Amino acid sequence: MRRFPWVLTIASALLFAGLVFLGVWQVQRLQWKQGLIARAEAAATRPPAPVAEVLREGDVEFRRVVVDCPGLAAAPYIELQSIQQGEAGVRLISACPTRGGPTFLVDRGFVADGVSARPPVRAEAAPVRIEAVIRRAPEPGLMALPPEGRRFFVRDNPAMAKALLGEGSPVSPLTLFAVSSSNPEWLALRPSAPPAAFNNNHLGYAITWFGLALALAAFYIALLRRKLTPPPAAAPRADDDREERAS
Repeated sequence: MRRFPWVLTIASALLFAGLVFLGVWQVQRLQWKQGLIARAEAAATRPPAPVAEVLREGDVEFRRVVVDCPGLAAAPYIELQSIQQGEAGVRLISACPTRGGPTFLVDRGFVADGVSARPPVRAEAAPVRIEAVIRRAPEPGLMALPPEGRRFFVRDNPAMAKALLGEGSPVSPLTLFAVSSSNPEWLALRPSAPPAAFNNNHLGYAITWFGLALALAAFYIALLRRKLTPPPAAAPRADDDREERAS
């Protein structure tokens, strides 16, 4: 009698559970991504509103807002290395303190690498009204390159706030992406917000993981049947038949 393959069974069960877990996780990611897309599409249809009013609503990401930023046209800025539609350049980031509200970092727009000029920086109290889209700043990864002076290679709001405002200057975790220009006379500055378009491949990933789990189960069952099926009885030899007839 053949022994039951316990080691193979335990290993297969663990691998099967891992594949099913990955499939379920992708289904959950699919539901989250569909909700995110629905929020972005709903926010895009709403008219811009004052930023203080939008902040009171709670769910603010992707909303279009109107905000007055003191001296934004001539405010200090840092540069964030970026690529827009295949073109290398930088995005200009400035601070925008709001009356009675938080200080935001404002992404004023994209400037191509071929443009060496920059907007002026000087003390100027005149506020600039812009229209912007609210987005949450992603957390920088562990492998993110550190800034070189005032040029950054990853969007890091606390580090950018420190460079612009000094140590201990808190800013909102939300970023305002200008969609109207802080410097309309300077055409090299191209305000824009990241497109609210998302890769949604989670259903395909889920099908792949569940398919691998089913394939593993079928392989295990076939291998188990092979191991537990007793071998066929040996056929009698011709010499044995002659001996039986002679006797």
